[in-house]
Parts: sequence; structure tokens; C-alpha cells
Amino acid sequence: MTRRQRYLRAYARLREIEGRGSGGETELLALPHLTSGPLAGQWEVRARTFDAFVAEVLEGRQGLEVLDLGAGNGWLCHRLALLGHRGTAVDLRLDAVDGLGAAAPFTRHLSRMFPRVAASFEALPFRAGRFDLALFNASLHYAESLDAVLLEAARTVKSGGTLAILDSPFYRAAADGKAMLAEKERSTRARFPELADDLLAPRFVEYFTPESLDEAARPLGLAFRCHRVGYPEWYECREEEARRRGERAPSRFDLWLSAVP
Repeated sequence: MTRRQRYLRAYARLREIEGRGSGGETELLALPHLTSGPLAGQWEVRARTFDAFVAEVLEGRQGLEVLDLGAGNGWLCHRLALLGHRGTAVDLRLDAVDGLGAAAPFTRHLSRMFPRVAASFEALPFRAGRFDLALFNASLHYAESLDAVLLEAARTVKSGGTLAILDSPFYRAAADGKAMLAEKERSTRARFPELADDLLAPRFVEYFTPESLDEAARPLGLAFRCHRVGYPEWYECREEEARRRGERAPSRFDLWLSAVP
């Protein structure tokens, strides 16, 4: 078994432990507007990002071809279909926890099921200019080579189209991101010792600063702009509370958009 295969197996197990997909079909159909269960707080934040994406990018448009990178269980492609667009779900994970295998129930609720494609971000099996927009769905921080992944995603989008980043962690200072990584490793090894080696083996980007994103994007002709999302009050108060306790600053998600040259 390869390192990547071991990681995918361990990650699926982690997601299962976290309770992903435990609400069954009812939960799946509700995403991202999930209001109950152990993960409702996380989805309250992600729903705000998705709503901002709809308002900023999709409002007033129909029939867009959208590449959903890091699609997981396909909830965003489901929402796109309900809004009159055509999504293609891409993920390496095929598991039925919340990978592509978990999208099967949507076949009972959509007149046309969206395609599901198992592929890595570095080698997308689509022709150049195939899509109107490509979005990273809480997934760009899982890139191992940021410039290579951005280049490949941009290749699949027609000139004048859009690249979007949803729900990836951004820090004002790289030192805060590095502190997060150290905390993550300690927590993973303490809570999931049997999974830790496989979960921590890949060298993902993990987080961004505006400068690190720009450094990778600018040579490709991309210029990402942050669209600040209005998150719940508890989320917006985290930075002040961290400062009061003398802790590192938390990340923000927000919505990042760039036109494709």
C-alpha cells in the first residue's frame, strides 16, 4: 500500500470517528445548512462561505460548468444542480463516509446525477478550457505543490473564467500557521495514535497567508482577491479572545476569487 493509500484510509477512519455522515441521507441533503448534530457549528461557518460564493459568483447566472475540487460527498455539486448549474465532483477519496462514494443518495433526488471523478489535483483528466469556473472546496490546503495545483486548475478553466477558494485557512502571519501545525501534530498523536503516522505523512501546504498565495499565483497570471465573509458572532470574536489569552491568532476562511487569463 502506498503512502497516499494509507493516508486516504486513515483519513476516512478519522472522518468516521468525527461523525461525518452519521446523519445519513437527511444530513446529506441538508448540507451545507446543517443545524443539528455534532458538526453543526462547523457547517454554520461553511454555509456562510457557500452563501457568499453564490452571491458573488453565481447570482444571476445559469448553466455554468463548474469543477468542484475536493468535492467529498458532493454536497456542493448537489446545490449547484438545484441552482441550474452543472458540477463535476473531483476527489481522491472514494469512501462512503464522506468521500465520493457517499454521494450515491443524490441519484434519487436529481434528474441528472453529476459526474464523480477520482483524480489528484496535480493531474486533472479534463481538456483545457472545459469549465467556466473551478473551485477548491475546503481543499486547496491539501495541495503538496501549490503552484502546480493552481496551474492545473487554471488550465481547465476557459479564459475569463474564475478560480475560487472556499474554506481554506488563512493567517495574517506565517508564524501563526506554523504554530497551528505544531498544535495539530501534538493533538493528532495524542488523540489518534494509531492513525497519526499515516495522517501526518503527507507534506500538505496546510495553510496560507495572502503573501504565500500571491507568490504562487502571480507567475501564473492569477490575482486572488479576498471577499470577506460575515461569519457567526462566535467565529468573529475568536481573534480578540485569542489575543486576550495570549494565544496565537486563529485562521479565517473567507472567499478568494481570481479571474483566469
